[in-house]
Amino acid sequence: MRGLRKYLTPFAPDQSGAVSVLYELGGIIVICDAGGCTGNVCGFDEPRWFERKSAVFSAGLRDMDAILGRDDRLVDKLVDAAEKVEAGFAAIIGTPVPAVIGTDYQALKRMCEKKTELPVLTVDTDGMELYDVGERKAYVELFKGFAKEKLPVEPGRIGILGMTPQDVSDLGASDKIQEKFRAQGLTAVCYGMGDGLDEVKKASSVEKNIVVSPAALECAKYLKKTFGTPYEAGYPLVGELVPDMDYAGKKVLVVHQQVIADSIRAEIRKRGEGAAVTVASWFSMEKDLLEEGDVSLRDEEDYIELAESNGFDVIFADPCMKRMTPGFDGEFVDAVHFAVSGKCR
Repeated sequence: MRGLRKYLTPFAPDQSGAVSVLYELGGIIVICDAGGCTGNVCGFDEPRWFERKSAVFSAGLRDMDAILGRDDRLVDKLVDAAEKVEAGFAAIIGTPVPAVIGTDYQALKRMCEKKTELPVLTVDTDGMELYDVGERKAYVELFKGFAKEKLPVEPGRIGILGMTPQDVSDLGASDKIQEKFRAQGLTAVCYGMGDGLDEVKKASSVEKNIVVSPAALECAKYLKKTFGTPYEAGYPLVGELVPDMDYAGKKVLVVHQQVIADSIRAEIRKRGEGAAVTVASWFSMEKDLLEEGDVSLRDEEDYIELAESNGFDVIFADPCMKRMTPGFDGEFVDAVHFAVSGKCR
């Protein structure tokens, strides 16, 4: 039955991805819901919640507030929060509730900015898409809202776009990347995971951007168009994701978010001549990174059929997917993806 899940849990929705982008930036994040969506974000979709503080609030919409579109209630609550929390901005994140009642985000933005004197971002997520769609919207809104000044380019300064736990599945990844670049005499700026809002404002000063998840690709294109900043897609820590083994002539399947999967593919090809590598993902597949034969997965049956009918010698995928193909007798490599299993490395 299409859509039936027997092995995988539901993936995080778009509002969770939007919150993940903004989580470490020192803003007041308001999830426009009755409470349930916020509970899911803080309880399941954001692993930093248990070790790092962030001002994430629920709008606490009641039935009649939603039905009658009482935006003034939300504005009053945000004003109250702004008086008690020191923040550099506020963000209003959409859920199914404002999507159903047709909330005017631009009007809400103007009302909140007038009352709070804070810059306000609005992200029109609706809870019907997956986390990467929300990330994409949040990245664009964030950099359009704050990266406005054209600054002199600083040689050796590299921007890392797309760093969220959902994508890199390693809460220490930003420290590792910064250390890796520091050893080369370079400075890595990990937007939203290690570096805050001040660095976003200085985004035009980087020499180039490295995009580590497909959700940030649109933002990288915007920064290139606006400031001329070149970009490339790849994951700087890919070497630690690919174990030493003989890949020469092997058929390999890699299932992850597209940029990391594509980076693993490139690394395998370096190590094994003639390796045939197929990339698949449960999430967005950008045309810029696609190769012939790459697969966009929608249902569990898609993955099971792909893995069982193509004679792969090696599969890279989240460990929770191993039980989906009990008959696979090749090498299964744990490629942890938080967005799939809810676990980090």
